Amino acid sequence: MGTSTLPADAAVRRAAPAVICYPTHTLPTPDMAAYCAVRETLTARETIVVPPREAGCFEVPPGWFFRIRSIEGPQVGDLNLFNARDRSERFYSGKTRALHGTHIGTGDRLWSGFPHLRPMATITHDTLGWYGIDADGGAVHDVIGTRCDPYTHHLLSGGDSYHHCCHSNLTRALVRHTGQPVADVEAEIHDVLNVFMCTGFTRDTGQYFMKASPVRPGDFLEFFAEIEILGVLSACPGGDCSSTHSSDAARCYPLEVTILEPQTSPAGWKSPPLNGYDRSHGM
Repeated sequence: MGTSTLPADAAVRRAAPAVICYPTHTLPTPDMAAYCAVRETLTARETIVVPPREAGCFEVPPGWFFRIRSIEGPQVGDLNLFNARDRSERFYSGKTRALHGTHIGTGDRLWSGFPHLRPMATITHDTLGWYGIDADGGAVHDVIGTRCDPYTHHLLSGGDSYHHCCHSNLTRALVRHTGQPVADVEAEIHDVLNVFMCTGFTRDTGQYFMKASPVRPGDFLEFFAEIEILGVLSACPGGDCSSTHSSDAARCYPLEVTILEPQTSPAGWKSPPLNGYDRSHGM
C-alpha cells in the first residue's frame, strides 16, 4: 500500500477557495408569494395515515398541495415521488441536493431525473424551518441518505433479514397500488427525501450521521404539486432516528398525508415543461 507524504505546499493547496458547483441565480424560481396567496384557500380533499413501519401511496393533481404531518410522536418519513402518468419520471435526490444543498426547506424544489429534469414539487411551508444547522452540523429534511434497506442490513448484520426497512415498505406500497409484481416494482424505488430526519456528516471521518428528529405532533412539511404526482411515503422503522433503524427496536408512530385543493391556481402558474435539452449528446 502506498503512503501519503505531506507536501511542502499542503497549506496552500488546502486554502484553495470553494466554488459552488451549480450557481442557481439563473434557475427558474417559484413565485412564493403567489403560492402563499392560494394557501389561504386550501380545502382538504383526502387524508391517508401511514402506519408505523409501513408505507402508503397517494396521488396529487397538478396545482394542488399536499402536507406530511407528525400526528402522534416524533417520526421520520422516506418519500418517493413519481409522475403519476409516467413512472419513468421520478424524484432525483442527487440533483436536488446539487442544486439546493444537503437539506431542503421552504422555496426549494424536488427535481425529476434525466431526461425530464424539471420541478416535480415545491416546498411551500415547513414548521421546522427554525431548526437551521446545529452544532453537530445536523439539519432536517435531507437529500443525502438513500433509505434504509434490507440489503445493507443483511450485509452489516451478518445475514439477518428484516422486511420493514423503508425500501421494502415503499416497494410493498407500490406493489399494492399498481398490482404489478414485486420484481418489476422494486426497481422503481429510488433515493428519497428524508422528511423530518436530522442528519449530517461527522467532522472527523465524514460519515453520515443521524440524531433525534426535532419533529413533534403538529409539525408538517407542505408541498405544491408542479405536475401530477404519485407519492409513496414510508414511516421509517427508526422512529425519530435517535439511535437505530432497520429493526423493531425504536418506538415508531404514524404519519399523515393530506391532499389539499386551492380555490384557484397561483397567479401566472403553469405546470413546468420537460427539460429542453435535445438529447443528441453530440452525436
